[in-house]
Amino acid sequence: MSLLSQNAQKRCIEKSGADDGNDEGNCSPVALDGEVGKVAKPKNHNKGRKKKRTKVLEAQQNKEEEEMRQLEGSLFGALYAPLEFGTEVGAAVGAPDKDAPLFFTDRSAADGLDDLPIYEEDSAHDDEEDEVVIKGRTPVWVDEEEERTEVDIVKVARLRKLRKEADEHLISGKEYEARLRGQHAKLNPFTGWADMDQKTPLLAASDGESDDEGGVDDILQNNDELVVKDTVKLLPGMLEFSRLVDANIQDPSSGPINSVQFHRNGQLMLAAGLDKHLRFFQIDGKRNPKIQSIFIGDCPILKASFLPDGSEEKSLESFEISPDSKTIAFVGNEGYVLLISAKTKQLIGTLKMNGSVRSLAFADGGSQLLSSGGDGHVYHWDLGTRKCSTSGIVNVYKRDDFLGGKRKPLKTIENLTTDVGEIKFNHDAQILAITSRKERNGMRLVHVPSFSVFQNWPGPRFSLQCPRCLDFSPGSGFLSVGHAGGKVLLYKLHHYQNA
Repeated sequence: MSLLSQNAQKRCIEKSGADDGNDEGNCSPVALDGEVGKVAKPKNHNKGRKKKRTKVLEAQQNKEEEEMRQLEGSLFGALYAPLEFGTEVGAAVGAPDKDAPLFFTDRSAADGLDDLPIYEEDSAHDDEEDEVVIKGRTPVWVDEEEERTEVDIVKVARLRKLRKEADEHLISGKEYEARLRGQHAKLNPFTGWADMDQKTPLLAASDGESDDEGGVDDILQNNDELVVKDTVKLLPGMLEFSRLVDANIQDPSSGPINSVQFHRNGQLMLAAGLDKHLRFFQIDGKRNPKIQSIFIGDCPILKASFLPDGSEEKSLESFEISPDSKTIAFVGNEGYVLLISAKTKQLIGTLKMNGSVRSLAFADGGSQLLSSGGDGHVYHWDLGTRKCSTSGIVNVYKRDDFLGGKRKPLKTIENLTTDVGEIKFNHDAQILAITSRKERNGMRLVHVPSFSVFQNWPGPRFSLQCPRCLDFSPGSGFLSVGHAGGKVLLYKLHHYQNA
């Protein structure tokens, strides 16, 4: 009997060791002899140490995760729970619910598009998002010194272009920043894609709507190009310009250039000179390709010009010669009287009557002309001398006062010291160009409202040689100058946007 009881207890000990400490057994491990006690004691001791180590690692990991969540919450806000008023940032951060699903599948969407949403909270949230109004961006940092700082825009030469009035000197720092931004936008107008405040409306056009109707809608949505803006005043002092590729770079002239002129479309320009060639160029400021070249034998070209209406005189049958043998007057079409120089055989002027021209007669030694027409009136014309000043002095008169007999000039310009060769206004009469063929760089650009010469023209880097002719494009965006070297210099005037 003693052997059976000992074996039963031994089996219970082995069974308890195999079950890893299961307490639900009927018999408990009892160390009856030395060998059994030695085997059971290290197994229980290792299990306790392993459990204790596992608990310590889990506690340390949980602590690190909690510290990481608090750090993220303090840096980026509450990521797992909304921050309530009166609570700390770290306290508002809670662990996400591990049992909550990350997403759900709406199986009712396949039944139809008109089904109601499953959760009313989601639909209410969508309605709130539609009502959100995007407000303007507030600056991150405001410099208080800008309001108290004053900038002198006259003292520094390169800041004078920021003036809006001729007598403006000091502006605030905030206004100075605004004008610098405006100047940058003026010189770099192609940065509209970077405007974050620009909102493009989304148009839900139907399938039956044509492209033409969509284009009309786009035009009617804005009035940018439909409103004619007032001309911006040109300030005196400094003129913004840049040198471009020569207008006749693809076919330079072998002699002096005597005539340049832009067509009224602003893209076509003619150049003519003593090499007997008449050349036409398409002006783009980059390549300026040549369109056509016409050679006129035995005829050095002194003057060439586009006829504004594009017509031509096919018959010149009736004419009169002045008593001084200097002028020939021809009867033209549509009430025009053509004045031809008897010496050069070139057109020097035209006169326009209200009716057709019937007869002509010179008076006062050739300085006056009488003409009669089909309207029953006799016209008395003062031909004048048609000569430029030989002293380099240019007088500017007011037209109404000059015709009324008051011959006192508004301004006398004395910046040239040699004979004046050509005088020309630009399209809005804010710039007056004066040239002299007998002086190197003999060209001045005058600011008409203030009657002052632009100080930076033509600049130390550019040489005009001896200018012989000039012309402004119809929109004053380009200025061409022909000189004795056979080149036509092309300049871009940045104040004017159109060619």
